[in-house]
Amino acid sequence: MKRNLPPLRIFTVLTQPFAENSYIVGLPDKDEVFVIDPGYQPELILDYIDENQLRVAAIVNTHGHCDHIAGNAELKQRFPDAPIVIGVGDAPMLTDADANFGAMFDLPAISPPADRLVTEGDFIEYAGVPLHVLDIPGHSPGHVVYLYHGSPKIVFGGDVLFRDSVGRTDFTFGSFEQLASGIRTKLWPLPDDSVVYPGHGPVTTIGRERRHNPFVGESARPRP
Repeated sequence: MKRNLPPLRIFTVLTQPFAENSYIVGLPDKDEVFVIDPGYQPELILDYIDENQLRVAAIVNTHGHCDHIAGNAELKQRFPDAPIVIGVGDAPMLTDADANFGAMFDLPAISPPADRLVTEGDFIEYAGVPLHVLDIPGHSPGHVVYLYHGSPKIVFGGDVLFRDSVGRTDFTFGSFEQLASGIRTKLWPLPDDSVVYPGHGPVTTIGRERRHNPFVGESARPRP
């Protein structure tokens, strides 16, 4: 990807009850956006869309857990031409409240099925924003991360890497070893100033987490 890429307009919507970050992403001079991981309060996302007279070009999921896909159906209803995009390994979770853990929390979440499945190395582009897909399983079997090759680079990381933490791996099909390996081999090589927009908690940078993250950073103690 050789072209010079402009800065993005990124608006964060904090959705409850899981304090999940949904992101509305686009170019500053365009009225088209895509939404990453719409959570349990899609009305908050739609309020922002309506107030700013925006159009949704795509609904992009990092993974299939309920708090990251619960708003898919309402956004798809409002914007039926917007494809639902998710990693191939998590696609079955969209339509299964047991698999996506919504039923476990007594908050069943059912999404329409995926319109597009992505995997390692794919490039997608919506609202004029090109994204590079990286597979980083461990929190879920088909978790993907979306990388924007701007300056600085931007990582839409879902529940892979947080400030001072990582995604939990005690769910079904979870694996800390997979998660840590994916972070170390695919995220740590990025420049220090690469910005991580996580699925929960505050924004951070690759350099900060590489040095200080207590689970996968340079000073992390080996797991027993």
